[in-house]
Amino acid sequence: MKTADIIVIGAGPAGLFTAINCKGKSVLVLEKNPSPGKKLLISGTGRCNITHDCKLSGFYEHYGENHRFLKSALHSFTNEDLIHFFNNKGLETVVDKNGKVFPASQNAKDVLKVLVDSCNQNKVEIYYNQAVISVEKTDGYFVVQTGSAKFSGKYLVISTGGMSYPSTGSTGDGYHFAKQLSHAVQPPKPSLSPVFVKDYLMASISGVSVQNKKLYLYRNDKKIAEHIGDVGFTHKGLSGPGILDFSRQILSGDVLKLNLLDKKLDDLRDEMIAASANDGKTLLQTFLKRFDLPRSLLFIVLKSISIEPDIRLAEVTKVQRNRLVSALCEFPFVIEKVGGFNMAMVTAGGIRLSEVNPKTMESRIVSGLYFSGEVVNIDGDTGGYNLQAAFSMGFLAGKSVSGAKY
Repeated sequence: MKTADIIVIGAGPAGLFTAINCKGKSVLVLEKNPSPGKKLLISGTGRCNITHDCKLSGFYEHYGENHRFLKSALHSFTNEDLIHFFNNKGLETVVDKNGKVFPASQNAKDVLKVLVDSCNQNKVEIYYNQAVISVEKTDGYFVVQTGSAKFSGKYLVISTGGMSYPSTGSTGDGYHFAKQLSHAVQPPKPSLSPVFVKDYLMASISGVSVQNKKLYLYRNDKKIAEHIGDVGFTHKGLSGPGILDFSRQILSGDVLKLNLLDKKLDDLRDEMIAASANDGKTLLQTFLKRFDLPRSLLFIVLKSISIEPDIRLAEVTKVQRNRLVSALCEFPFVIEKVGGFNMAMVTAGGIRLSEVNPKTMESRIVSGLYFSGEVVNIDGDTGGYNLQAAFSMGFLAGKSVSGAKY
């Protein structure tokens, strides 16, 4: 049996950063894959969006209803701290026009190298090809059984990630381990995922997108949520940051309405009436040019409500005008399904937050047990927020377990 003060399960960003920040104690990391950070390497399409450069106060609105849980972690290790960490290790960073922070090399491998090198410098032992089968606490020590070995430690940190991109090894193992130690799990579901649409009309304009548009989510004919963001049209449905961020709230059968013009229905209706009164000979498509919509998208919207683009404003009937106003301000998409875990960037759900101390990341149920990263019930928006949460929770867990005394 191999022993250490601290055992960390999972060599992703949260697990590695937890290990890096465990000072003064022996640490070993168990990883089921033959190499570390498999999911990290594909993040940001391989460029690795490590964080966002907004003010710390701006982070909280990007973690949904559970954002308060992250307050201590984000304050203990901020986005500025993370950038300084990598810069001090020789990895320069750059910020794109949207505030996303990337390594200057635009290569996730460089981010992973810093993390692994830092573990090596701190004498952290990483054991690969060690898929954990079971965990238990006996006589004050955690015993972790893999397929080929047994490990023992006074402290255990579960940092196994969620269930998104299961091909990288994220298959929900941590939920099983937590249950073995009497923890409850909020049922996991895909988040930051595209959505598929019934009777989809936009397949021919796949690749077209609109920026910063309002989205309204309806369930059982009742509006339950709103969001603003960029929306992209794919072959089978909707994607883009606005859809991905909103996907955690969307269910099959919901109706998603997209405001293409950022206008209220009554205001657009009045504008059309005024334009018709001023010059009724103006073609409808000419009038609509002022809203700077992609022409291909506009023509599909008009076709869906059986209105020709070259009709003159004076010829548009009241019924047609109302249909057009509704289509442009609340174009409806009936959701067939949300993309599964193989398409989702992160997982919503996980270890119940009420059972974890947010100031230390320690279990409220089992002393000496800690969690960090996506395995807990936290999921953020696109833009570097999820990796920042993983690093911040890893930092807090590492510092807390290092100073723990039992």
